[in-house]
Amino acid sequence: MLRYLHAADLARHPRLAHSMFTDRADQFARRLGWDVSVSDSGEERDAYDAQNPLYAIWELPDGRHGGSMRFLPTTGRTMVNDHFAFLNDGHPIESPFIWECTRFCISPRADHRAAPALALAAGELMEAHSLTQFVAVFDARMERIYRRMGLTPEVLGRRGTGSAAIGVGLWSMDAAAFAPTLARVGISRATSRRWLAASLSPLHDLAIPA
Repeated sequence: MLRYLHAADLARHPRLAHSMFTDRADQFARRLGWDVSVSDSGEERDAYDAQNPLYAIWELPDGRHGGSMRFLPTTGRTMVNDHFAFLNDGHPIESPFIWECTRFCISPRADHRAAPALALAAGELMEAHSLTQFVAVFDARMERIYRRMGLTPEVLGRRGTGSAAIGVGLWSMDAAAFAPTLARVGISRATSRRWLAASLSPLHDLAIPA
């Protein structure tokens, strides 16, 4: 199932949280070779995890992490503006209607539903929070993943070539994308909306469409 949890709420789900951060360490530090910090407990965290971001997490039946993404509003500090503004010719991306999406991670334990479930989560958050777009920095690998999920970014800028290229772009999920994405996850829209409401509405008073 999908869970939507702010960082402040992760302590209520220790198995899910720990497996998310250790899966991030496995993916970003070990497999991709990124220069990231890994704690003695094997967790990968950075400064943006301390800003109470919202995580969309695909939870496996055993309560562990299957996949996740991290979201922050661009009206506050973001990775794209702090470290990657050069990709957009130095222009910050700031709007109450655009959130940053980072740390897309899929667990080795996950099946084929994890990636489309995260695309579904992004669409639900976009609708629930009246967002127009998400912004993300991506490499060639992530651009291919986005396209497989039916989410083609509007590329704002790119540097480098081949596998070393990185870009920044905006992407959204329109209403037509929900049906095929729901089919890949194997659930109904009503179930997807219930997952969002169960995760967030008691704490954040979201208006969930009927």
